[in-house]
Amino acid sequence: MRTGDPMPAVEHALTTLATGLWHWDTATGLVTVDAESARLLGLPAERATLTQAQTRARLHPVDWNEITGVVRLAVAEDTLAEVRIRIMDERGRVIRTVRSRSKPSFDAERQTFDLIGTLQEVTEPTPGTPAGRRAVHGDWRRSREAFLLDAGRALAEARSTAEVLRVAAGLSMPGFSPDGLAVFARIGDHLTIIGHHGQQLGDEAPFFNMPLDTDYPATEVVRTGRAVYLSSPEQYRTRYPVTWPLAEPFGRRSWAFLPLTAGGRTMGAWLAAFTYPVAFTPDERSVLTTVARMLAQALSRAEAADSERELTDGLQRSMLPDPVPQVPGLTVAARYIPTGGGLQVGGDWYDIIPLPGGGSRDPSGGGRYALVVGDVQGHDVRAAGIMGQLRIALRAYASEGHRPDAVLSRASRFLHGITTGTDAAADLRFATCLYVEADPVSGALEIARAGHPDPAIRMADRTVMTRPTAGGLPLGIDPDADYPTTRLVLEPGETMVICTDGLIETGGHDMDSGWQRIRAILEEHDGDLESLADALVQGVHGPSSHHTTGPLADRREDDIALLLVHRAAEDGTDGAALGRPAVRRSLLAVAQTEPERIAEARRHLRGLLHDWASADQVDSAVLLVSEMVTNVLVHTDADALLLAEVGGEPGRRRLRVEVTDAGDDLPHRRRPGELASSGRGLLMIELLADAWGVTPRGESKTIWFELHEQE
Repeated sequence: MRTGDPMPAVEHALTTLATGLWHWDTATGLVTVDAESARLLGLPAERATLTQAQTRARLHPVDWNEITGVVRLAVAEDTLAEVRIRIMDERGRVIRTVRSRSKPSFDAERQTFDLIGTLQEVTEPTPGTPAGRRAVHGDWRRSREAFLLDAGRALAEARSTAEVLRVAAGLSMPGFSPDGLAVFARIGDHLTIIGHHGQQLGDEAPFFNMPLDTDYPATEVVRTGRAVYLSSPEQYRTRYPVTWPLAEPFGRRSWAFLPLTAGGRTMGAWLAAFTYPVAFTPDERSVLTTVARMLAQALSRAEAADSERELTDGLQRSMLPDPVPQVPGLTVAARYIPTGGGLQVGGDWYDIIPLPGGGSRDPSGGGRYALVVGDVQGHDVRAAGIMGQLRIALRAYASEGHRPDAVLSRASRFLHGITTGTDAAADLRFATCLYVEADPVSGALEIARAGHPDPAIRMADRTVMTRPTAGGLPLGIDPDADYPTTRLVLEPGETMVICTDGLIETGGHDMDSGWQRIRAILEEHDGDLESLADALVQGVHGPSSHHTTGPLADRREDDIALLLVHRAAEDGTDGAALGRPAVRRSLLAVAQTEPERIAEARRHLRGLLHDWASADQVDSAVLLVSEMVTNVLVHTDADALLLAEVGGEPGRRRLRVEVTDAGDDLPHRRRPGELASSGRGLLMIELLADAWGVTPRGESKTIWFELHEQE
């Protein structure tokens, strides 16, 4: 053709270039092809109108699914839809690969697409070559689908913004892995970078708080809601000359800026930068767009979860004493860890309440404190609300000067009233609670317990024992419940541990195995009270907790409230210097109405002698204690008070046990016959003990024995 000759017809020109023409209207479901397109589809080379099913039968199934995504992407970006398609014959064999390029339009009212495009045969490049990197083949598609599944799963599991950003930083896409990633967030009329990967710390400084009218790709993306693809440095420099100096030092060759849109709101932008040229084919754009969409949804969920956690955690902490009140004569450390699921808010709490002085209970006036740890049933806002009301009620009852049993009785009646007064009977709640009235001067403790775990005592030499205490039903179940009290003494150098069941049972533990885990930490830790509190929490929720899982299949976490109370040793040392004094002492009362506590006395003594050298001596001591306490309950009307002391250096220690009662009749030796059921108590003491005796004490008496440790 010479210059000036008329231009040939479009169809003739396309046929000469071996390029077919086609039209697809999804409203009618018909595809019209010219002769060349028909030939490329493996049909007779003549113009034809095909149904959608007839056309689909000639295309590879994977490629047919690919077309839908590419078309939607082209409409969203107002670009051409380009895709490689494998043509199949009647036997399902691939006969050629063609490239389809079209300009789709979308009818929003009818929700239909109308496409006019071309079809041209291409040679499939060898995978791994530069051309193959840009090509679309079956392996690439399968890799892409696997990548999107993995990325979607990881982003769906991310619970916070920090976790989402960590997942985004580790994204490695099939066939074209970005060398640098960045996430920008819109804050008012500014854009700021909130996370990045592939850059040095501090490189992000120029990208903080950029006004939205800045001539920068990310700000344009946020303003328009459309992605920006820059395939070369020249293209970047031409389109954004003002901010090109910011990008140039990183040495990248291609950039993709995509909008992060969730719920119809563009919340930011995502940058993927490459050190090699990327053409950003429709397939590559489809992957990037899908990742950006998933990333935006994950960030939206995380943003809501972060706000929710901040709100609920603030609500919970506002109901707890902050800072921890100072108690003269005692050192106190407290921890509250909201680790439940959902809103991460629950009903656990602790409190330290100054008690009023004066009156018959405290003639010297003042100085006593109430130490409270409790747990309202549930992990929701209602549990937190009930906890706040119950805590205020407990403080009010304690401040009126009531004894521990009266405080818990009134609190139980109060909780029963506010929960049974609700419309939904299924939302009845109860609460467990441990209430300790402490005298810092004498170390005297008066304890009332409502369905709560018993306290534990770490002695000055780090021997750890749970202290059984009398108790009643959880608060709120019975408005007329009684709560008996138990009196203990916190000896100088000892530390009391009171906590909610979250510290014990988190990680699949029951009460027994959970206490063993806590006991090991208490016995091994050498530090002040604050570091001990941290060690207990880390032992349950830190990395080491994965090695101390319990026997139960349910590994759900629970909230934790923890109070540690330490009484300084007689030499004036505090919690920072927990020494190892010579005496290990324990006191336990057994009432006439509580004969079952004889078994507790036996367990108590075994705990006190847990590191005694001779197991036979431990058995002898337990037998003698059981005999002595039983004699008091059987032969007198008084209660028994058991005092056990271990003193001396390991291997040469002395155990002294005293049992005191209010009876004035002294025991005496008897000679029981073979069939006698009693009368052997003193004979056993004389036979097994290294020393023993009876000490009158006015209107009471004490019988005692000693054992000397044998290697």
